[in-house]
Amino acid sequence: MTVKQSRWSLSAKLALVGAPFLLLALISTGATLWISWQLDGGAAAVNEAGRMRMQAYRMALTVGSSSLSGAQELPAHIQKFEESLALLRNGDPRRPLQVPWDKTVLPHFTAVEHDWTQFRENWLSGKPSNLGRLNSDTVAFVADIDTFVNSIESHVSGWTATLHFLQMCLLMLALVGSGVLLVAGYLFVLEPVNQLKHAIQKIQAGHFGFRVNHVGNDEFGALAEGFNEMASHLQSLYGNLESKVAEKTAELEEKRERLESLYEVTALVARATSLQDLAQEFSKRLMSIARADGVALRWSDQTQQRYLMLAANGLPSELVDDEQCLTAGDCFCGLPEPNRDLVVIPIHSMPQPSLKHCVKAGFATIVTIPIRVQERLMGEVNLFYRAEVTPTPAERSLLEALNSHLASAMENLRLNALEREAAVSGERHHLSRELHDSIAQSLAFLKIQVQLMRDALHAQDPALIQKVLEEIDTGVRECYGDVRELLVHFRTRTNAEDIEPALATTLRKFELQTGLRTALEISGHGLPLSGDVQIQVLHIVQEALSNVRKHARASQVWLSVRQQPVWRFEVRDDGVGFALDGGAIDETHVGLHIMSERAQRIGAALQVQSSPGKGCSVQLTLASSHTVAQSDADQAALTST
Repeated sequence: MTVKQSRWSLSAKLALVGAPFLLLALISTGATLWISWQLDGGAAAVNEAGRMRMQAYRMALTVGSSSLSGAQELPAHIQKFEESLALLRNGDPRRPLQVPWDKTVLPHFTAVEHDWTQFRENWLSGKPSNLGRLNSDTVAFVADIDTFVNSIESHVSGWTATLHFLQMCLLMLALVGSGVLLVAGYLFVLEPVNQLKHAIQKIQAGHFGFRVNHVGNDEFGALAEGFNEMASHLQSLYGNLESKVAEKTAELEEKRERLESLYEVTALVARATSLQDLAQEFSKRLMSIARADGVALRWSDQTQQRYLMLAANGLPSELVDDEQCLTAGDCFCGLPEPNRDLVVIPIHSMPQPSLKHCVKAGFATIVTIPIRVQERLMGEVNLFYRAEVTPTPAERSLLEALNSHLASAMENLRLNALEREAAVSGERHHLSRELHDSIAQSLAFLKIQVQLMRDALHAQDPALIQKVLEEIDTGVRECYGDVRELLVHFRTRTNAEDIEPALATTLRKFELQTGLRTALEISGHGLPLSGDVQIQVLHIVQEALSNVRKHARASQVWLSVRQQPVWRFEVRDDGVGFALDGGAIDETHVGLHIMSERAQRIGAALQVQSSPGKGCSVQLTLASSHTVAQSDADQAALTST
């Protein structure tokens, strides 16, 4: 059972020390004020009694002069004397005037009153006949007043001595009180503060074992207890600092190694060009990072029933050969569970027939990490250890992150392969369409002419034979021109920023091929076209130029490009022109039909204007959504959804 110690506050201690001195000072001050009041009253009484003495002499002189004016003033003198007696007897509440009545003063005042009564009856009540005794009576009367004044002064002298004594006592009290308060302030305030200051200096110097001694049971005592507790806490923290620093250093080193491993694997998957190279390099890095004795990387097919070993390191050749293609369920490795996370397989706790190769190789633990892209299982990585191993949460997280990078890289390789395949297929389709739209039609025309040549030879008609030969020659030339034009089309490349260089190249090649003069005019400033739209526009322009070469018999070709408010392309020539039936494009105009189909693919409007003898104009007007900015915005919207 602990007894709670009573705690005196610092203010209570200081009040307890200073209260007696304050009380004594108040008493002494009160006594001094009271004595001063008495002295003031006694001094006023002495002054008033001295005035009575002068009044007595004045009345005696008035009686002795026997003059008419003196007789008239005598009642006023008598009244003033009696007022002075009454004032001395009763005191004056308006000012400090009072007679210090004691056993010495009172009889003298009574004698003065008796003498006044006799003096007034003898000399002031009537007109005295004999003035011989006036001086002696006056002297005797004044002598009694002097005696009364002396008694008051004697009493006042005693109060004055008492006042001086009290003043000396107050001075001594102030000195003693100041000394006591200084000692109390040193003991209760300065000494504890000095101890705490010294303790703080010790702590700052590294002496965490220093403690403050008991400095009292007041606020400084509580402060000292708190300081000691703080010093103990600091000492314990400092004692464990090395271990904590070592622990934090190990954590930082672990995180550094983890980041370094992630960086290495990221760099690896970034430069990988084939699945086999990726698997081999990844298995080597993972074996070093995980500190495993062996590693196997298995790829799963679409049905997740077969697991093919893509790469292996540190494993016996017999194990690699027997498990080159592992059927799902034959072993604890390769279990097709889509939601399975990292699994630790203790080999000695499992049925031996399923793990005979691992037991023979001396492995004790297998760690299996699935390779997963979103919800699709692509395979797994098996880490083999010759000791019993349980990965920590940080190691689990690292292995799963590395496998996630591997899965992303494998998926990227697959998507890149599909993209390349799609690109090749698109190029083949584009080539076949170009051949069909140009050379195939020319060859079909030549086939018909060959049949007509057979008929003419069979009929032995020289005129028909000559005509057919001319048609065949024209067809061969057009086919040759189409081949050259296709080569020009395939070599022409667009620019994602501006279509002008491609248009200029197309016109320059057309000039070299045909010898016709060309002119390019571009007006306005608009946003650049997307790449696929540029390709279709170039093909339409090239098809229009091809029609000019084949049919227009022109001397000059103009290409006008307007960029605002929408893109508009116009190919115009000064050739023979042709008649359009109602302005529509029918199947007989093969080139115009091809251009119309291309315009429909990009949502553009194609307009042909021509008349016999006035040349031809082909106008292509694009929609406002074919710019690069709009295309990027649409792509971003598709990506976000």
